Parts: sequence; structure tokens; C-alpha cells
Amino acid sequence: MNVDYLQLLKLLAPECVVVLTVLAVLLADLQLWRNWSVSARSFGAASVLTLGFGAAAGLLIWKRAVTADLLGGSLVLTPVSQHVKLALLGLAVVTAWLCTEGKFTQHVGEFMALIALATTGMMLLVSTENLLLVFVALELVSLSLYVLTAFNKGSARSAEAALKYFLFGGMAAAFMLFGFSFLYGLTGSIHLPIIAAKISWQAADPLTLVAIVFVVVGFGFKIAAVPFHLWAPDAYEGAPASAAAFIASGSKVASFFILGKLLQVGLPGVAGSGAWKALAPGWMAVIAILATASMVFGNLAALAQSSLRRLLAYSAIAHAGYALLGLIGGSQSALLYYAITYAVTSMGVFGVVAVMENRAGSESVVGLAGLRERSPLLAGVLTVFVLSLAGIPPLAGFFGKFYVFIAAAKQGEGLGYWWLVALALAASCVSLYYYLQVLKQVWVVPSERPGQGGVAGGIVVSGLLVVLAVVVVALGCAPELLLRFLK
Repeated sequence: MNVDYLQLLKLLAPECVVVLTVLAVLLADLQLWRNWSVSARSFGAASVLTLGFGAAAGLLIWKRAVTADLLGGSLVLTPVSQHVKLALLGLAVVTAWLCTEGKFTQHVGEFMALIALATTGMMLLVSTENLLLVFVALELVSLSLYVLTAFNKGSARSAEAALKYFLFGGMAAAFMLFGFSFLYGLTGSIHLPIIAAKISWQAADPLTLVAIVFVVVGFGFKIAAVPFHLWAPDAYEGAPASAAAFIASGSKVASFFILGKLLQVGLPGVAGSGAWKALAPGWMAVIAILATASMVFGNLAALAQSSLRRLLAYSAIAHAGYALLGLIGGSQSALLYYAITYAVTSMGVFGVVAVMENRAGSESVVGLAGLRERSPLLAGVLTVFVLSLAGIPPLAGFFGKFYVFIAAAKQGEGLGYWWLVALALAASCVSLYYYLQVLKQVWVVPSERPGQGGVAGGIVVSGLLVVLAVVVVALGCAPELLLRFLK
């Protein structure tokens, strides 16, 4: 096989720039930041450095929007994958800037390096159709996120959450690798288009169904779908706010993208059906079951939460169920629009959580009482984010749900997947209760301590939250701003 390594290096230039970010922040930390006594100052300098390298990588992607398929599917670039890379870079930069509200560590270089390594893994993940590289990239992402979760050494909850995340992640990786090995055994290839051409339902061939179940189990963990969600509440609660934001945003976008590609590109011949009265074995039936369980359990469990972080975790489980409807509907653009807008919204909510924990020392829902008086800005942006999560028009969350619901409703004949759409609508109505409970604390319930001081964040984080809120409103009022890059 003749390979033009110079061309390969050019195509991988954005990932190389992100890897250079790792080296740059570690070197700067070793030479400069370790001697600074104020961690916020170190995080600020690291954020500026991360922004510079992130902008350079983004510019390389934007200027070199190419289509390529090299090394037997090991590197596959399409306009959609390039735009998803831009979204991942943006989420990583926002995460870095949210760190300026954190006081959880003095090891700034290592924290930023892990964010950059996770981003590199996500960028590689969306740029391949090779099962081996999918697994390697996923493990690079996962290992980085495990350590990020445990980074608050002064918190026992952080260590416990990281341990649970790691143990469940190890089991999920084993299931996924077994599934990949079965696919290789059935087809003799690890390239998704070749697998698609060779694999189909055969009499007395149960390994096909076993492979599908194992692969879905592995990815079910990554997207926190029921019943593979057990790590999520603890990780969301114990991780530093910026790390939790990255887990809830970037990793979800990359995981949904590669899951959609794996099932729709690699296993279209064994889709089966989960339609009303037309159940047939295949991955669509499995995904329909996961979506149902996630929407029902996630929303019902969120009703009982008093911690804002745990409420967001169970809400994320429910949103994973909604997003799976886009996968069932076969609409990549609907799935990615939902995943990206949810990621932006989650990043904003965790930004507010970071400010509240740093300035007010509270992460509970009741701790938001009187926020309208203590910080009108935080109250306003939090309202935008929460209403978007609830799917209220004209915010981005409404159109995200609209597109995935329509995609699922169009799939199949007769009633098709209308049963699943109806269930999703009912689950969305349930979610309104706990989202409105959050806003009730913000706007209706007075503060328990009337003389309590303000909780406004720093200028940088406050400005960042305003920008995220504007993005959520803009993508709701004009969804084509994003959709045209995802088709």
C-alpha cells in the first residue's frame, strides 16, 4: 500500500496542533505556573494558551475542508466530520475558560493537557471508519475523562465518582471489544463499508445479534443510556464543574456521531425494526428499547433530586433517550443538531454551577433561591439554558427535539415509531416539572438569607455564559445556521 505520509500529516494537522497544546501547557506549567500562588491566574493563562492553539486548529479545519479516505478507512474526512471537529474544539475551549472559576487544583498544566488529549481522541474518533481506531480513540477519551473526574483531590466524592466511572468504563470497553471481535470474525474486516457489504441476517447465525448487543452495550455506557447509566450521577456530582461540563458535552457529541456511523454505515443490513407491531431482531429494536428506558427512568429519577448536579445527570440520561430517536429516524443532521445544541446548553448550565459553587458554596437546587436578586445575569442565562433543556420554543432545545421526533415519526410504515414519539412527548411533559422547579427557586422563592451578597462570576465567565445563551437563542430562532453544516 503506497501511502503519502506528507499528505497524511497535512490532513492530521488539526490533531497535531491539539497535541502540541498538550506539550505547550505542560511546559508552561513547569516553567511558570507552578510558581504562581493563585490558581485562577494560572487557569487564566492556560485558557489564553488553549484558545490560541484551538483557534489555530480550527482555522486549519476551516481552510482545508477536504474529503479523504486513506489507509483503508483509518482516516475518513467528510464535510460533516470536519464541522463536528470544529464543534468539539469549541467545546474544549469553552471548558478551558470555565476553569477560571475553579479553585480545585494547583496542577493546571496537567488538567488542561488532559482536556486537550480528550479532544484529540474525540477528533480522531469522528474521523475514522476503522473499528480498531474507533476503540483506541474511545479509550484515549475515556482514560482522560476518568482522570479529569478525579482531579479534585480534596473531595472524596470526586475520587469515588472516578472509581465508579473507571470500573463501569472498563466493563463497557470489554463488551465493545468483544462485539468488534465478533464483527471481525463474521466479516474478516474492521472497515465499516466492507462489514456492511458482508454482514446480513443468516439462518443459525446468532453471533450477529450478539455482536450488535455487545456493541450497543459499549456505546450505551458512553452516552449514559439506561441501564448503562450508573456512573453518570456520581461523575456529574463528584467531578470538577468544568470536567463535568466536558463529560456532558464533548464526549456525548463524539459518541453519538460514531455510534450513528457504526450502525448506519457498518450495519445497515441488520437494522431490524422496533416499529409498532412490526418488531424484528436488529439494532433498531435494541436502540428503541434503550431510548424508552432512558426517557422514562431519566425523567422520573430527576423528579426526586435535590442536588442540581444530580438533576442534570438524570436529565442527561433522558436526553440520551431523545437523541436516540434521531438515530432510529436515520437522520444524521437531526441527531447531530440535537447533540451539539444539548452540549452547548449543558456547558452553560455547568458554567452557572461553577459560579454558584465558587461564589456561594452551594450546588443544591434550593441554593438557587433568590438568584434573581443576587445575580440577575446568572438568573437570566440560567433561565435560557433550562428552558432550552425543557424544549421550550424558540430556543435550540425545542428544534432539537422537533427534528429528532419528526425523523422517528417518518420511519416505518403505518404507526411505525409513533409509539416512541408519543412516549417522548409524554416524558418531555414530565421533565417540565423539575425544570420549572429550578426556575421557581431562581425567580419566585426568596433567599433564605436576605442579606446574602451577590454571586456574580468573573467578567470572563460571565461574558462566556452570555455568549452561550445567545448561541442557544440564535440556533433556536435560526436553526439553519447550524443545520446547513450537518447535511
